[in-house]
Amino acid sequence: MSTIYLNTVIKADIHYVFDLARNIDLHQQSTSKSHEKAIAGRTSGLIEESETVTWRAKHLGVYQNLTTKIISMEKPFQFIDVMQEGAFKSMRHRHIFKSVNGNTLMTDIFEFESPLGILGKLFNSIFFKGYLRKFLLRRNEMIKTIAESSVRDGIAIF
Repeated sequence: MSTIYLNTVIKADIHYVFDLARNIDLHQQSTSKSHEKAIAGRTSGLIEESETVTWRAKHLGVYQNLTTKIISMEKPFQFIDVMQEGAFKSMRHRHIFKSVNGNTLMTDIFEFESPLGILGKLFNSIFFKGYLRKFLLRRNEMIKTIAESSVRDGIAIF
């Protein structure tokens, strides 16, 4: 099992950041490089506990589908999504939010296991973990940019 830990400090209210992180439309914007599109389940708006979303995206030159389900949600502090169907052997993504001195600390704990046993583990360590880390960083940067510009401008984008 491989794990990616990311911490992002965002100068915005925890409730707003929490909602941005579970916004399907924002996710599609932040993943435009991989042409990610919600095609089944919840396909727009804010995903809720027990809901699923199926994503279609082009990763590593191949279009793939990934269905995830929100298995736990404690607003505005955390939510967890897990893979129901997809290319991973397993995948679990914990999204954790904490208010710190008027800011929001957004923590991602992304755990995944690739198929193909030892070959999958080798692929993870050489390439895939870095690829996924960059993917998540782009998403987090968009959340941060939108949340902080909304606070600065006094408007809500989503």
